[in-house]
Amino acid sequence: MRRWGTALAAMALAGGALAATAGTAGAVTPTAAKAATTCETGWGSGEKTAQPAGHAPLGNIRTGRHACYDRIVFDVKGATAADRVGYRVGYVNTLHQDGSGEEIPVRGGAILEIHVSAPSYDPGSGAESYPGRARKPLPGVDISGYQTFRDTRFGASFEGETQVGLGVRARLPFRVFQADGHVVVDVAHSWNAAR
Repeated sequence: MRRWGTALAAMALAGGALAATAGTAGAVTPTAAKAATTCETGWGSGEKTAQPAGHAPLGNIRTGRHACYDRIVFDVKGATAADRVGYRVGYVNTLHQDGSGEEIPVRGGAILEIHVSAPSYDPGSGAESYPGRARKPLPGVDISGYQTFRDTRFGASFEGETQVGLGVRARLPFRVFQADGHVVVDVAHSWNAAR
């Protein structure tokens, strides 16, 4: 009788431990939750540049919201992964229009000046390829509700480059990379990697 009681007690304990293990296997622990929302922010806020391999025309500028950053993308017509699109991206105190030097007001706590080696016109024909107008917000871009972006301003298309002013909440880390005819600028939501 004693053996049966001991065996039943052992099985009950083993079953309870098994149930507790099974119950926590699918649960998100605080450590796992933190790991799932960790954002990369080691990009820094210094100027970033790349030399161009050509000057294909700018086709479009668009933006997107992501969990850790806001993104602006420059679509360059006809450029491929082999055609490096040049860029120069960095923070400035004031945005001055290329060519004229006139100040362009940009709302936000900081201004990111973006130059992309893609004019807003076709270099061969002179036909407009992107309808940006100096000092005006970027056409078709709506950044309302974005966590980092505050304003967009078209600067100019001058000497084979397009200039854009991007107003951001504060001087935050950013990265720039190219992907098959696109120049991508991501601005982090914060300096803190844990979200």
